[in-house]
Amino acid sequence: MKRTLLTILSFALIFHACSDEDIAPQQQKVPNENANGFVMNGATENRSTNLTEIAKRLEIPRLKGGASNLFICHTIPTYGVNYCMEYDCDRLASRWTAYQWYGGFSSNEASWNRNKWSKGETYNGYGGTGDPFQPDPLIPREFRTELEDHRDNRYDRGHMLGSADRLNSKEANGQTFYLSNMHPQTAPFNQGGIWMTLEEKLRKQYDQSAFRDTLYIIKGGTIAEGQFTTVKGFSGRKLIVPNYFYMALLCKNKSTSQGGYKAIAFWMEHKANNDTYALPYAISIDELEKKTGIDFFCNLPDDIEELVESNMVPAAWGL
Repeated sequence: MKRTLLTILSFALIFHACSDEDIAPQQQKVPNENANGFVMNGATENRSTNLTEIAKRLEIPRLKGGASNLFICHTIPTYGVNYCMEYDCDRLASRWTAYQWYGGFSSNEASWNRNKWSKGETYNGYGGTGDPFQPDPLIPREFRTELEDHRDNRYDRGHMLGSADRLNSKEANGQTFYLSNMHPQTAPFNQGGIWMTLEEKLRKQYDQSAFRDTLYIIKGGTIAEGQFTTVKGFSGRKLIVPNYFYMALLCKNKSTSQGGYKAIAFWMEHKANNDTYALPYAISIDELEKKTGIDFFCNLPDDIEELVESNMVPAAWGL
């Protein structure tokens, strides 16, 4: 890893006991042995933002860390954290993208929509004549992908945090177009079948006040060895094309069971399909962790984490 990455973005941050405002005080006394403990590299728009506190949020998986990985958190003044990711600088791809949905940050309270970008609107100088896809300004130029990398490679630039998931403001929506929030996806996968079915289920069924107080969402494509292919774009650089895509969902509601939490995951092969029935793709969080090697929802107290990650109840998710 080049010196510039360490000198520009290095933070030596030691984490103490993890907590979350949704967890009752008596639950916080339970040991949490796998919570995030150290972040080596990270960046946000506002340098005064406390990355230690952000890494304690329930949607943040266990950070892999190391000199090649960046903990990137995109924030906006009105709402705070928009979304976060762990970005692999060697593979030029995110390991996961994580975000929340709750009453004030919901697509149901739209004041912006993607169609406006084609009407002369821009973000950070990009757009004007179309969607404002752009390189991530928080990632050093030598480690980020550029527009030319994605040109003429026969793949869609598939959002992880969707444009339709952040309609509450122009800035929140604009940040979803950072290329770090994309994975190459075939058009049939990105624009139809099970991936679109699940994205619509998230927005129309799960992102409702009657269903959740807060919904914690992690989405990604596989970038571990043996779980991807590559494609060469116009620039000549190779981009990772995941073999599988996944979603991990944690719902906080008013239920008294499992501390008020329930969880589910979805695992999909990256190929064209016309499926609109989600149940065959549903698995437990424990199963998803085995498939990806990622420790999801590590910031839950261990007793609650063990319950919600091993129990997958399809009926609780309308399946």
